[in-house]
Amino acid sequence: MMKPTRRLGALVTAAMLLLLAACAGLPTTGPVNPGIAPGEEPPPPDFFYIPEGPQPGASPEEIVRGFVEAGTGPADNWATARLFLSTSLAETWDPTAGVTVDDRGDRAYAEPAATEVSLTVQADATVNDTGAYETGASGVTTLEFHLAQRDDGEWRITKAPDGIVLGADQFPNVYGEYSLMYFDPTWTYLVPDVRWFPTINAATWIANALVGGDPSPWLAEAVSTAIPESVTLSRPSVPVSGGVADVDLSRSALGLEQDGLDRIYTQLQASLLATGVTEVRLTADSTPLAAEPVPVRSTRVSTSPLVLTAEGFGFLSGDDLTAIEGLSAAMTQVDAAAVQVAPDRDAAAVSTTGGEVVRVDAAGDVLVVDDRAGLIDPSIDPHGYVWSVPREDPSGLIATGADGVAVTVADAFPDSTEIAALAVSRDGTRVAAVLSVNGRLGIQVAGIVRDTDGVPLRLADPFSLGSVSGAGLSLAWLDDTTVAALTRSGTDVTLVEQAVGGPGASVTAPSGTVSVAGANTDATVRLRSEDGLLFVRRATNWEQTAADILVLATQQGSPS
Repeated sequence: MMKPTRRLGALVTAAMLLLLAACAGLPTTGPVNPGIAPGEEPPPPDFFYIPEGPQPGASPEEIVRGFVEAGTGPADNWATARLFLSTSLAETWDPTAGVTVDDRGDRAYAEPAATEVSLTVQADATVNDTGAYETGASGVTTLEFHLAQRDDGEWRITKAPDGIVLGADQFPNVYGEYSLMYFDPTWTYLVPDVRWFPTINAATWIANALVGGDPSPWLAEAVSTAIPESVTLSRPSVPVSGGVADVDLSRSALGLEQDGLDRIYTQLQASLLATGVTEVRLTADSTPLAAEPVPVRSTRVSTSPLVLTAEGFGFLSGDDLTAIEGLSAAMTQVDAAAVQVAPDRDAAAVSTTGGEVVRVDAAGDVLVVDDRAGLIDPSIDPHGYVWSVPREDPSGLIATGADGVAVTVADAFPDSTEIAALAVSRDGTRVAAVLSVNGRLGIQVAGIVRDTDGVPLRLADPFSLGSVSGAGLSLAWLDDTTVAALTRSGTDVTLVEQAVGGPGASVTAPSGTVSVAGANTDATVRLRSEDGLLFVRRATNWEQTAADILVLATQQGSPS
């Protein structure tokens, strides 16, 4: 069920006014400790910012500086920041309107008039009122502040833009990364939609966003939610005690079918898990609702690398190769250059050394699905469709089913002139790609819109995750919320690990690296070099674990 976009800020602001407790304390960084036990509350960040209020005799610029720095204190709905504002503005200023993330060292203050102060910031990223993160979204921005002097001679801000500004060093200690969980259209998988909310009382933010909001626009048509329009939160706050979150829905939830309630429970429980919640107590207008989580299919894959060697195709453990029943034997019929295996391991999408894309299944059948020139490495989705596209024609994306029927995927990357790599997510709802747009290389992700039979119809408008430099080599999903791209500039190879809805990070890859494969976390990424060496990351180093690897395959899941 799709829902029209609704603004989250007003609901969450009300919740913050009701619940957020003042936060004060000293840094709590200490020795490494074991993780939390079930039912315990998650630990606080390494430290809390405790912004200062206005100082007596502060100048207009000092008041504005103090106000901006007070954005680090979301306690009591940014109560400290409101002390810098006039009485009327303090009542209307909306800090939840968005976040500008910048480098504090690049900020430039100016006083164009005695009662005005301007602040110029270079935005590295922004977070909007729904918690959606976008890299480099607004560039250079000038914020205008007007001030007036009170009867006691102290300056206060009478006009200020909504939202807050946080330095890139401050942002991770004020805001946390959380995933709103939706279902794929078949109700088989849970699909994360990454958002960023204040870490203080994050459960309230998450519940309001999930129950009172919508999926991100680029993802909305590719996922489903069990929460109908008629169901809201009867109160905007979500108290958490002993790992139990109390979520009170509107009275209309009493009329829902049991499977609907169970799916709502599942979405809420999975979404709140990152806050330390292990159980959701669901009510409707204070009436208890009986619900339990529904089974969902995991997207986890085998921790052993899946490779092709001179000995065959299978999972590598030390010097031993474990074959996949049926599929490993079938792979001997093709000369593979790249392989991606379907979740049930009953089929694989293969790029041959001759440039064709073929489908190989465990029954031994080999089907040529695309023989166009210049094809990039293919991908296979949970519905059995093999995705293929020529490097110089991103809009020529097709998906071919097990029956050999190819469908054109409409609206594929309309502004792109070249595509270097592509990978469908393990849940089948998203596709990521390394693309060239106006001569600039970047990573994009788009929702996959399917019909009721799972046939891919088109892609939603793509969402840019960020730019990369050099030439694109390979792309893989590391987990459900992170993709990895390999790029090369001259002889230097870079691994870009990019969160889908968050910041990215780049590390130097071993010389000659040409392909990447993920596992279950970003810490278990594997690389293969052009001379057949296999590497795995150990802390900050790359450790060679095998040699003579012809192909490093990627996995789309494990048999259920």
